[in-house]
Amino acid sequence: MGAKGRVKSLDKEVNDEEEKEETRSSTISKSESQAREHKSQLERLKEKDPEFYEFLKEHDEELLQFSDEDNDDDVDTDVEDADVPVDNEIGRHGLAEKEDKPSRTVITTAMVDSWCNSIREKGNFSAIRSLMRAFKTACHYGDDGGDDSSTKFSIMSSSVFNKIMLFVLSEMDAILRKLLKLPSSGGKKETIMDLISTKQWKNYNHLVKSYLGNALHVLNQMTDTEMISFTLRRLKYSSIFLAAFPSLMRKYTKVALHFWGTGGGALPVVSFLFLRDLCIRLGSDCLDECFKGIYKAYVLNCQFINAVKLQHIQFLGNCVIELLGADLPTAYQHAFVFIRQLATILREALHTKTKEAFRKVYEWKFINCLELWTGAICAYSSEADFKPLAYPLTQIISGVARLVPTARYFPLRLRCVKMLNRIAASTNTFIPVSMLLLDMLEMKELNSPPTGGVGKAVDLRAILKVNKPTLKTRAFQEACVFSVVEELAEHLAQWSYSVAFFELSFIPLVRLRSFCKSTKVERFRKETRQLIRQIEANSEFTNERRKSVSFLPNDPAAISFLEDEKKLGASPLSQYGLTLRQRAQQRSDLLMESSVRVGEHSSVFGNKIPKIDEEADARNEEGATIFNSSWLPGIDSKTEKPKEMKEKKKKRKKEEHNRVAVEEDVVEELVLSSDEDESESDDIQSDGEDDSGKPVPPKKQSMKQKLPTNVSKKVKSSAKKFKKRKRSN
Repeated sequence: MGAKGRVKSLDKEVNDEEEKEETRSSTISKSESQAREHKSQLERLKEKDPEFYEFLKEHDEELLQFSDEDNDDDVDTDVEDADVPVDNEIGRHGLAEKEDKPSRTVITTAMVDSWCNSIREKGNFSAIRSLMRAFKTACHYGDDGGDDSSTKFSIMSSSVFNKIMLFVLSEMDAILRKLLKLPSSGGKKETIMDLISTKQWKNYNHLVKSYLGNALHVLNQMTDTEMISFTLRRLKYSSIFLAAFPSLMRKYTKVALHFWGTGGGALPVVSFLFLRDLCIRLGSDCLDECFKGIYKAYVLNCQFINAVKLQHIQFLGNCVIELLGADLPTAYQHAFVFIRQLATILREALHTKTKEAFRKVYEWKFINCLELWTGAICAYSSEADFKPLAYPLTQIISGVARLVPTARYFPLRLRCVKMLNRIAASTNTFIPVSMLLLDMLEMKELNSPPTGGVGKAVDLRAILKVNKPTLKTRAFQEACVFSVVEELAEHLAQWSYSVAFFELSFIPLVRLRSFCKSTKVERFRKETRQLIRQIEANSEFTNERRKSVSFLPNDPAAISFLEDEKKLGASPLSQYGLTLRQRAQQRSDLLMESSVRVGEHSSVFGNKIPKIDEEADARNEEGATIFNSSWLPGIDSKTEKPKEMKEKKKKRKKEEHNRVAVEEDVVEELVLSSDEDESESDDIQSDGEDDSGKPVPPKKQSMKQKLPTNVSKKVKSSAKKFKKRKRSN
């Protein structure tokens, strides 16, 4: 039986070997047939499309150098791998790991230089393909899925990353345009739509998508504003390709809007130029999203305002206005919807008359939106698409100015009057502004002499409402009266060349004279008398020329009355208004101690921005200096932010703790030096007044405002304990 068993086992081994040889021969025969088929396909390609065959021969000769020997070698290696003896499970496991994790090539600077040189000199397609693989690896460096087996390269140093990023961002747009046979710059959506059906696009569209997609990925990882600015500036030239990829276009729009609203330095300008280029080149595909997105970003940024932030808000508003000019018919539809939203909020406040409804109107977000649409209508007042929006906006602004007619909201009313004067000047339409201003002069707060001392200088541009103690200060009253005189002079100067100026200025003249008689402040009387003299002089100026006129008031020829004098600015009120504007500018310059760089240089659009952009792009050294750090995307960018945030939070906590400790010490001394009755009466008193009803000095007021409620309770309890101990002793 043992001999029979051995014979059977030998037979099995022989059968197994025969089966292996058969499988091997079958695989060889299959590979040979595939090789022959591939050869025949290449020959057919040579006959059908000789141009493409020649292109492959020039740029990627490896694809055409196909032979049976290469295939046999591959089969042999596969077979050799299959014949490796595996005795146990550990060996199998190790082999599986090797198969799952193939060895990846580490990219060196020499490799990158060789690719770049071959692309520059020969335009080698295989080098372009290798560089794009390296670019993908660079952009996804440090990602959670960074060990993907599909990537053939790995980057180990920041110098290699910088070299790849700099070359691809600087040269890839020109390379893609050359491959796709497009002009070296510019282009519109139609050119890409026509290109999609061509062979060039089918062959190279994967390179375009890889470039734009990987650049977007690394853009989200970047933290340095200069690096982001350079990347966006270079991607702007390739924005035309986004017409073929709508999902990428939406993502780029969101990223650019985010950088525009939150970025610092030159990043908001670069982001806006990218968005404007998208709207101009791609048209209707991205207009709706850009208009809605930039308006929302503007609203989010203008919720809180101080004197320093004013110029930055002005810059953001001018960006929105400039972007609306890309397509005025589409912009009109969006502007109509947004202005109607403002009208709905005002209507609700007029009907309900609750504090919450008033607060929605009298907040910076609402007022800045009115400023934005005022600027848009003034910019495009000559266009037929935008001019119809002037009337509803004027009604809203007038309603906001009259909503709460109290002296505490004088700054807001003056802001509304300025907007109305701008709309009237740009649209050449009469708006009855004088009543809003003269009503302010007749209120008792501006007629009575100041009882709150001199007070601090008030910047009316940075506030909407003042507190009661500020109303009684001399500084606030002067700022209000001077502003009323300036705006009234501005309003009357617009119509100082009208035939009906005498009738138009009669009621304001009467009310100004009555204010001169009633006011007890000599400064205000002097200021209004000067304005009265200028109005009277302007009336004489128009009446003299009106005597020689033969046309009726309703005659169209009345429009040309004093047209030459208007061009020269010869009327007394025009010259007086000019001096008042200069005085107001000097006053605002004194109040504005600091300025924002972006707002200062970019608050007005014109021929300057394209020049700045061209100068920035002309500097090839800029990219080399920016991509010259040890920064890498992925892990570093994710870990740095939380550390910085934690350090900032710790510093803030320490500062708050020290401040509260100092306040506790100061307040304890104040309370302990007084009686219990006095401390209780201090709590009941209104802000800014002492026992006798006189205003408290500003130092004590600020001390009261800074003191938190929980600290004051602790101080009182400690004071009581201290007194009890004293009595017991």
